[in-house]
Amino acid sequence: MSVQELEKKQTPQQAALGPVGWLRWAWRTLTSMKTALILLFLLALGSVPGSLVPQRGVEPDKVARIYEQNPTLAEWYDRFQLFEVFTSVWFAAIYLLLFTSLIGCIIPRTAVYLRELRRRPPAAPKRLSRLPHSASFEGELGVEEAARRLRRMRFRVSTGDGWVSAEKGYLRETGNLVFHVALLGILLAIGAGSLYGYRGNVLVVEGDGFANTVAAYDRFMPGSQVSAESLEPFSFTLDKFDVAYQVTGDKRGQALDYTAHLKVNDSPQAPARDYALKVNDPLEIDGTQTYLIGNGYAPVFRVTDGEGQVAFEGAVPCLIEDKATMTSGCVVKVPDAKPGQLGFLLQFLPTSVPLVDGGHASAFPGQINPEVQVLGAFTGDLGLRSGEPQSVYTLAEPEDMKKLKPLLMGTDVPKPLAVGQSVQLPDGLGKLEFTGVKQWITLQTAYDPGRLPALLSAAAAVVAIALSLMIRRRRVFVRVGEGRVEVGGLTRTEGSAAGFTEEFAEIVQVLSAGDKDVR
Repeated sequence: MSVQELEKKQTPQQAALGPVGWLRWAWRTLTSMKTALILLFLLALGSVPGSLVPQRGVEPDKVARIYEQNPTLAEWYDRFQLFEVFTSVWFAAIYLLLFTSLIGCIIPRTAVYLRELRRRPPAAPKRLSRLPHSASFEGELGVEEAARRLRRMRFRVSTGDGWVSAEKGYLRETGNLVFHVALLGILLAIGAGSLYGYRGNVLVVEGDGFANTVAAYDRFMPGSQVSAESLEPFSFTLDKFDVAYQVTGDKRGQALDYTAHLKVNDSPQAPARDYALKVNDPLEIDGTQTYLIGNGYAPVFRVTDGEGQVAFEGAVPCLIEDKATMTSGCVVKVPDAKPGQLGFLLQFLPTSVPLVDGGHASAFPGQINPEVQVLGAFTGDLGLRSGEPQSVYTLAEPEDMKKLKPLLMGTDVPKPLAVGQSVQLPDGLGKLEFTGVKQWITLQTAYDPGRLPALLSAAAAVVAIALSLMIRRRRVFVRVGEGRVEVGGLTRTEGSAAGFTEEFAEIVQVLSAGDKDVR
């Protein structure tokens, strides 16, 4: 046998882990404190896009605007589920891993904690002068008396032949354990809310009503255990919506207050009651909360077709194009017009002012001089009967639709319509009238059974982390001899030795009980 073969044979070979070994290693890694902290950080980091990127469940109009303005960016957002962060696959994976990690941390630590509670403090060392904190004094102090004085200072005490051992600060580990249990409680509460809760978004125009049914929502997002019968049977009508704006100064046009005046029926049999709905002050009925999340304008139009019949009349919610001035884009579709269907692209100006070039723009978000600009009119097939879904806020221009020539009102530039004015369509196709202005609000209704447990768990986590940070574990030992008493102390918490110095001096003072010869 060669030297190389002999050395290779004598070199110890590391045994392969095997499937069971790798599973054990993966479980230990997942349930380590380091992994739990990393997952908690990832969960917080993963929540950031949910506050920066508009979410479909909260702001569907902003999501639609991103698709219109930057479809490539919107496609990438959608690819990484950034429009639905909190229901995405990757967020759920982090959530479940953290949930598993916390359970794996809590169970063994609880067993260790219970064993520590039953364990008596260890016997006092023989040489207390070697401890980080030590003192001695002349006096006659019995073991039972020393134990009694330490118990009065809330120490756990153990005694022996000529010695006393005391320990304090178990609430530190209690706080640490409660903190982890509270985090687990928060995750459980979130999970319960996802299973048994629901959220829905709806747009309501002044004068219209809403009933809490699945069919009434523009977008409804139920938990997997939610059925149509789970919804609380309340309803309300939007009587009026008021917005107060700053009218002077540098912040002119800034919104100061929003108030939606509702007539609410808590149940089909309950009488109507008045309620003023404000931002961050939701309407709550048996745990179901309705939040005010947005508002805009809904100008009222009447369209008369070429046969003299009113083919359309009603308020049209408009999407906000400029938040500072509330300039809004509107689309009116008239599928019942004859001889051909009609469609209009319009722009609503709450406070219309003329520009130098002859155009018009809005100078203030409040409706001081409301006018509507007709940006385009079309006739032909709107494609509403094709079976393909269409947005009410966009107007498709299929090849078989004809764009009508610019609608002028005696000038070279299309003049906007004021309330009560109308414009005749060419070729005898009818007339468009601007008859008034209403406002719309967007609401989010949410039922989350895990909301209160999550709040209580979060409060418990705050108290627990305060306990674990503020409380120190420390031990005090006393040895009683003939006419002399030795006291020693140490801390079991890293970095807390300086804070224990004063407390140790007070303990010695209590034990000495007036004896002067203390060293």
